[in-house]
Amino acid sequence: MRVVLWASLAAFLLDQISKYVVVHSLRVEMRGPIDVMPPLVRFIYGENHGINFGIGGDFVNAWVWIGLALAICVWLLWWLWTRALPVLPRLCGGLVVGGALGNVFDRIVYGYVLDFLNMSCCGINNPYVFNVADIFIFAGALGLVLLTPEDTPRKGKKGA
Repeated sequence: MRVVLWASLAAFLLDQISKYVVVHSLRVEMRGPIDVMPPLVRFIYGENHGINFGIGGDFVNAWVWIGLALAICVWLLWWLWTRALPVLPRLCGGLVVGGALGNVFDRIVYGYVLDFLNMSCCGINNPYVFNVADIFIFAGALGLVLLTPEDTPRKGKKGA
């Protein structure tokens, strides 16, 4: 479980540090878009009041999203605890939890999730922004799907 906790902490801290640097130190909200690696990566200020792509932000209270995220984190931690998994799936689970908690922290502090990354390519102007926590959630979930072996309950547990 140590791997899960360290991965969660690292994902959470990297997310919050990146948001602090880009949103608060570089003041991307006031300055406007900042080209980092044009045209691929730009910093653009965004407030996400919903879930992916802002879905549900207009009619669902932030506390509903906080409760849902925390419930998923608790379930995922329980699932990781009750399975005999290799290190990489545990690491991926930690990334999901840390990323989710980074976004939960934003919702508690600001009432929305801070987003600042925009990626466009090849003449396609992507209007959506995301953050480092979203990267960890996506990569961790993908890793869990691809790297988790068949369901293997821990030895000594019921059903094992």
